[in-house]
Amino acid sequence: MHYTYVLSCEDKKRGRKKFYIGFTNDLKERILAHKSGAVQTTKSFDKIILVYYEGCLNETDARKRELRLKTGFGRGYINKRIEGYLRS
Repeated sequence: MHYTYVLSCEDKKRGRKKFYIGFTNDLKERILAHKSGAVQTTKSFDKIILVYYEGCLNETDARKRELRLKTGFGRGYINKRIEGYLRS
């Protein structure tokens, strides 16, 4: 399986929040890499939470889904899918 995932990233010192969207074939390992600071893009954030993921049967589909979620439409889709989390 290959996964497309969304992380909620927060830097409390600078008051920054963002969503990080990526794909992987080993979701647990990839999340651990993000949380340990091994990923350049997210290492400056002190709070990283997996808020959404989808499974795909092949890498091509997971990459296409990642690119789709990075568009304006995709970010709107994510916001609707996790609106309960965002409210809390």
